Amino acid sequence: MKISLTIAGSDSGAGAGIQADLKTFAALGLYGTSVITAVTAQNTLGVKSFQEISPEIVSDQIEAICTDFEVSAAKTGMLASSKIIDVVVQAVNRYKIANLVVDPVMLAKSGDRLLLPDAEEA
Repeated sequence: MKISLTIAGSDSGAGAGIQADLKTFAALGLYGTSVITAVTAQNTLGVKSFQEISPEIVSDQIEAICTDFEVSAAKTGMLASSKIIDVVVQAVNRYKIANLVVDPVMLAKSGDRLLLPDAEEA
C-alpha cells in the first residue's frame, strides 16, 4: 500500500485540514500519515481561533514519519507562518519527497484568515 503524508492544520469540524486529507487518502486506497502544523477551533460557521504548532515539533513529526515510512507523496495545507514553511521546504528536500501537492491555505471557507502576515511573502 502506498503511503501519503499530509502536512496541514487540524480542523475540529473535520471538513478540511488533516481530517479531510486522511479521509481522501483512505478513499483512494492510500495509507495516510499526518503532521499537524496548527490546531483550529472551527466548524461550518467559522473559525473561532487557531494555535500554530512550534516549528520544532513540526520538524520532529516530519522526521518521525519520514524515517519510518516510505512516503510516496505529500500534500501541504495550512502552513500558517514563514517558519513552518521553511521547516517543510527543508524536510521536502532532506527526505527527497518527489511527489508534492501544495495547497496554500490562506482563508477558511468562512473567510476567516488562517495565515499569519509573515507567511504571505514566504
